[in-house]
Amino acid sequence: MKKQVLNYDTLLKVAGVVSHSKDPEEVVLLTVESIKTALDVKGCALFLVDRRTDQLDLAASFGLSKDYLEKGPVSALRSINQSLEEGPVAIYDVTDDPRIQYPEQAQKEGIVSILSVPVMAAGHSIGALRVYTAEAWDFTLEDVNFVQAMASMAGMAIEMARFYKGLKDSIEVLKQFRDPKTIKHTRITPYEGVPVSVARSAMRKEAPASA
Repeated sequence: MKKQVLNYDTLLKVAGVVSHSKDPEEVVLLTVESIKTALDVKGCALFLVDRRTDQLDLAASFGLSKDYLEKGPVSALRSINQSLEEGPVAIYDVTDDPRIQYPEQAQKEGIVSILSVPVMAAGHSIGALRVYTAEAWDFTLEDVNFVQAMASMAGMAIEMARFYKGLKDSIEVLKQFRDPKTIKHTRITPYEGVPVSVARSAMRKEAPASA
């Protein structure tokens, strides 16, 4: 029962940060640290998909060594790729599962089991949140639901930050259009860009004959 209360408190804490923070880095750092502490596991990391390279770029981690994090590029197509589109995936033994891209490095790091859940934003998978344990771990439904909820909040925070940035950019553009200093560059007149001599000639032709 203690772990359930702790997880509930963790969810409330992260939800509070998400609702007030416009900094996604703050949210993802709190997410991985909170999961590591709440579940008392070896470590936790959040990756975001780079669609140009099909790689998982590290956004935040807690409890994992620099050597393990720099082991090499993490492929979105090879490294537990089912969790990006199909939902949570639990790996009981990293040394005996073909879905692990770097089994030797994981074993050297002291990792035995991994839980990977998708990070969603606007209905699309944008990354993966992964939990690493130092002992064989049968992840319960409660564990999976807790980590998935945390991943959902992280995805929400990232999406909100992107929306906020886009909104700020739009406001700045509107301000430029309304700035008197730039009005002459943004307004269009009938004779804008027409040589003066041509414009004057046209105006003389259109002028009514004097009585």
